[in-house]
Amino acid sequence: MTVSGAGPDTGAPSARARALAVLRVRSRALAVALLPAAAAVILLAGGSTGHLPGPGWDLARRILTPVAVLALLLAAGVALVVARARPAVSPTVPIAEEAAPDLYRMVRDLADRLGVPAPSAIALTPDCDSWLEDRTHPAHAPPPPEERGDTAQAGRPARRVPAAPVLVIGSPFLWWMRVAELRALLAPVVAGTGPSAHPDIAAARRFVRGLDAAVAVTSAPDRGPVFRAVLGGVGWVARLLLHGSRVHAAEMERGVAAAAAERAKTVDYGLRIVAQEQVGLAYAGWDRLLTRVALPAWRMGRWPARLNAGVVSALTELSRRDRLAEGFASRLGERPACDLLEEPGAVDEATSLLAARLFHGGPAETGPDWSPVHWGDYPEEVVDRKWRTDAARLHRILDALRVPPADEESRAPDGPTLARVLTHLTASPSLTPAAVPAVAAVEAPAPDEDDPAGGTAHSAALAARLTAELAREQATAAAGPQGSAAPDPDALRDDRALPLFPLQPPRTGRELLADHITAMVCCAAMDTVGAVPGLDWLDGPTLLVGGARAAELSPQVLTLIEDGDPSDLRNWLTRQGIRPEKPVRLA
Repeated sequence: MTVSGAGPDTGAPSARARALAVLRVRSRALAVALLPAAAAVILLAGGSTGHLPGPGWDLARRILTPVAVLALLLAAGVALVVARARPAVSPTVPIAEEAAPDLYRMVRDLADRLGVPAPSAIALTPDCDSWLEDRTHPAHAPPPPEERGDTAQAGRPARRVPAAPVLVIGSPFLWWMRVAELRALLAPVVAGTGPSAHPDIAAARRFVRGLDAAVAVTSAPDRGPVFRAVLGGVGWVARLLLHGSRVHAAEMERGVAAAAAERAKTVDYGLRIVAQEQVGLAYAGWDRLLTRVALPAWRMGRWPARLNAGVVSALTELSRRDRLAEGFASRLGERPACDLLEEPGAVDEATSLLAARLFHGGPAETGPDWSPVHWGDYPEEVVDRKWRTDAARLHRILDALRVPPADEESRAPDGPTLARVLTHLTASPSLTPAAVPAVAAVEAPAPDEDDPAGGTAHSAALAARLTAELAREQATAAAGPQGSAAPDPDALRDDRALPLFPLQPPRTGRELLADHITAMVCCAAMDTVGAVPGLDWLDGPTLLVGGARAAELSPQVLTLIEDGDPSDLRNWLTRQGIRPEKPVRLA
């Protein structure tokens, strides 16, 4: 149940009808499983009473009775796997009522106005969406009092898990939207608790989610051959049932969404139209913040601890640049929805760590190689460190390739220089890269077919070496403590399944080379003309020369890589006063 609606030809009656169709699939499967047993019972009863005598009926009884027992065992096995399988749950940050009493009060008031049951709990997700999630499965219940250390409640029977679903809210909405906008946006979502409480719809959802969980269990790779064979049959039956109920389940959800949207029209309908515009804007800002700002920090082993506050800065910067978004910034004087939280900073930090876990695959807890960074420290601790680390890696590759200093250097430099890189990429490829010893323990991968054509021989060889070096560093990091941990049944805690939602595909060799050359140029600018690293909320790491953002470097760097022509980049360096022959400080 998301914030999107459905067509007018569906509604609560249609949802209930589709739910009954899903339950009929379950009933037919049960009937098929019981049919051999029913026939065997008839034959056995007929034989014991003398109504079905003769060798033919005796043969039928001897054949059908084992078949009926086998069918019952298979049906019991499928039912057991479906019942015990743990349905997937979206990774979220739970919000206790003590941590957000105003938010819970607003949601309950909204449910009262809509005339539907209130959600049982509230959780946040680092995404721009909101929905209801059923967590009534026993596996999702809180741990027993003994495991929580609650000796006062130990030994008492556990309370029944609330039947109402959990309301999952996108964390960027809380920071960007105002209180009234958030209430209007959540109205159709909260209204979905009404249809969800219907017994037929709830039963159909449990059936479908159980089948889906059973398919996931039977598809687990770490099984022995016997278990794989047995679970293969269970998985085939579960997939067959899912295929038979897929259309009905999809139409049932559309009917539930349509009924919720129709009911929500009575609450803040006009304001909801404005709030929907904010959804698109928040999604654009959140995506830009993750891919341009957070991802470089995650790759450096740092995770921004205030991502949700950062999306406000990113969208404010967007409204400053784009006149079409000017009206959106004027709303910032109203009360933000994050004021409904008692400690918005702590919640922001928790959702930021979860975002790094989901989108990058970082560890679940902080450590020496995985620590938070605040926005004020981002330029120095992330941007500067990233550029100098990339430049150091580039020069290590040049050392392995035995690249000599540049001719323009009057004597042996005291450190690595940008001129060495420029000279190597523009030199004639008289010495083939194959004649140079390879980097130790690294095998250069085959050329990437998706990498656009173009580039000199030197740039292609350098890109391949960089790709291999990064692959070796990532393999070394994966072999550490978190890579050797035992697999966990929960996909969120199993490092092999992360990241669940990769932000970008792996970078090609040419993209890696362009990033490293750009980093070398920025290091030269910082060490020769006093440039400083900066943070642009929409574009990520940026170079500030004389307090102003430097011009874009990508066209000049790509010309150097593809054509071996350094003239555009050298002209840019001359205009900025950067001397490529001067040594730079590396990480």
